[in-house]
Amino acid sequence: MKKILCLIFFALALIMCSSPLVWAGEGSIDTGDNAWILASAALVLLMTPGLCLFYGGLSSVKNIVNMLMMCFICIAIISLQWIFWGYSLSFSGDGWFIGNLSKVGLMGITPSTVSDIASTIPEGTFMIFQCMFAVITPALVLGAVEGRMKFSAVMIFVPLFATAVYNPVCHWQWGGGWMGNWGILDYAGGLVVHVCCGAGALTLAIMLGARKRENARPPCNLPMVCLGTGLLWFGWFGFNGGSALASDGRATFAFISTNTAAATGALVWIICEWIKTGKPTLLGALTGAIAGLATITPASGFVGPLAAVQIGIMAGIGCFFAVTKLKSLFHFDDALDVVGVHAIGGTIGTFAAGLYSTKMIDPAAINGFFIGWDMEGLNLLGKQCVGILATWAYTVAVCIIIALIVKYTVGLRTTETQEDTGLDITLHGETSYHLETEPLSSIK
Repeated sequence: MKKILCLIFFALALIMCSSPLVWAGEGSIDTGDNAWILASAALVLLMTPGLCLFYGGLSSVKNIVNMLMMCFICIAIISLQWIFWGYSLSFSGDGWFIGNLSKVGLMGITPSTVSDIASTIPEGTFMIFQCMFAVITPALVLGAVEGRMKFSAVMIFVPLFATAVYNPVCHWQWGGGWMGNWGILDYAGGLVVHVCCGAGALTLAIMLGARKRENARPPCNLPMVCLGTGLLWFGWFGFNGGSALASDGRATFAFISTNTAAATGALVWIICEWIKTGKPTLLGALTGAIAGLATITPASGFVGPLAAVQIGIMAGIGCFFAVTKLKSLFHFDDALDVVGVHAIGGTIGTFAAGLYSTKMIDPAAINGFFIGWDMEGLNLLGKQCVGILATWAYTVAVCIIIALIVKYTVGLRTTETQEDTGLDITLHGETSYHLETEPLSSIK
């Protein structure tokens, strides 16, 4: 493991030494657009600490530190991967499958370089905004493996997942690849983020195997989950609103649709829960809000607020039944319901974009089937289905290969003793809480 890390750092040093910045073409930068996208990048970054709290509160008390560490370390790993080669693979060249290495180490990008994709902001702004999407995607995956994946395996899985899964799919949709060029709609990451992370989570959960029954415990800290949900909801305004890549009316409507779908998802989830169990729960409301946010993501820049309500209803019902039925039906242990919320939410939302997209919100878009009721809308719906199937199939296939590579190098799963004791102590030498009480006789 140490030799592998040394080789990686040596290779990165060579890249930096051989990759001086080169001045490129200049364009017209809109300071308002630039300020909004930079602010949105900060909002999206905040989502990963929010995810730390959300996942940490859902974890067993003996695995909180491990879960926080796995999510947080994605910021460090992917921030470097994105600068060195991830951005170039995602957003350079016009290949149908993946970009090239012309922007390795951000070669050719200067303060005055304007993005080819967003002509009113510097390419550096576009790069750092997209970096935050790349950061949170593998962090989302790791919710499925709570309490049973080696941290060394995480350190290898995360950059491999980003390079072999996220970067190609990102290029397919947003970087000039086949999905975007063909007309598949994914405004802010239903396929690129949510289906990728959900399909990856499903693959890892199956290959790792289930936790022991006594180690599969209920959430340890619901207030932490609530705070994490609030930060995620807040950050999602940058996630979806910023994906307009401009400070304009479309960004406003993406903002509105995001909030509307989250609110609807929370309400619908607790109604479903109330009917099924007789009790609405805080955890249900929080999970429903996240489901609504995940589901509206691919459609938020294409639909109006009433369509967002309908998508939120789909999210609440669809993700609720996915979370409560899929794991028992197919016998996989997705610890924190990444598959039910993100994979299913992203799938529903991408399909819904083909139903509800409207030229009223995006004049360049095609009216969805429920808007135009014509063959053009039906054709769009078919393309959305192809994009969903392709992303699912590719992600699962590549994640199987990555998991096998990790398994036969450093190993995937922790030992039974480590799992019983807890990964906080056995892997990190820390605990989440230090509770010290004085005997009653010492209290004056």
